[in-house]
Amino acid sequence: MYIKLVRPTHEYAEQVMQYKEDMISNNDSFHGCAGLEEVNSFSEWIDFESRLKRKYGEGYVPSEVFLGVRMEDEKVVGMIDYRHPLSPFLLQYGGNIGYSVLPSERRKGYGGEMLKLMLSICREYGERRILLTCDKTNDASRRTIVKNGGKLENEVIDEVGLSECGIMQRYWIML
Repeated sequence: MYIKLVRPTHEYAEQVMQYKEDMISNNDSFHGCAGLEEVNSFSEWIDFESRLKRKYGEGYVPSEVFLGVRMEDEKVVGMIDYRHPLSPFLLQYGGNIGYSVLPSERRKGYGGEMLKLMLSICREYGERRILLTCDKTNDASRRTIVKNGGKLENEVIDEVGLSECGIMQRYWIML
């Protein structure tokens, strides 16, 4: 299972837009997708900074967006983003990193591998610890976080509607 993280380029435009359709068809959330669900084209999506600054205003936090690409066939199997620094909202609910894996590619270890690769990037940015959050009932995400060194700090009531069960778990990974 060899994957790499690559910055989005037009080379992956068709796959990114198909990713959006697959996630919608599966009624999935778009964690780590930098607002992919809100755009109509790749060109609109890839303009992260200006689009997300408009959306979040003073709450905007810069992020690094990557595609998880399977090396053997160059297929986009997931997306992950690293948000830094933590805003009050991200500190409470969203964390530094968000990610998702295509429904057809789940249970193959891609989420864990993407997170492992992203943590190396976070180290390069000088991070000493990273916050990840997940819905209390999302066992796959919890296992992925714990496998990569996540330690549960606490659980918070989800007052913003990010989770299905109403409780978010907050995990720290020391780098």
